[in-house]
Amino acid sequence: MSQRVVHPMEKLQRQVNSLVESKVLKPSDRIWKIAFLYGDDWSHWKRELEDFEFTMQDTIGDLLAVETWDDE
Repeated sequence: MSQRVVHPMEKLQRQVNSLVESKVLKPSDRIWKIAFLYGDDWSHWKRELEDFEFTMQDTIGDLLAVETWDDE
């Protein structure tokens, strides 16, 4: 039985999706709004998002639309 390693960005995506489902965030909100929820960890996640060519002006819906996270 093989276990798939979950990419850290997939974990972030799941957490953000959960916040959307619970109406804390909306898909039309900008990614920078996540900063308020991640506090001290935000600088790490901001760098990760920028590495995947996201800007803080992109929408949360854009983040949720990613199907696979590949480090290449």
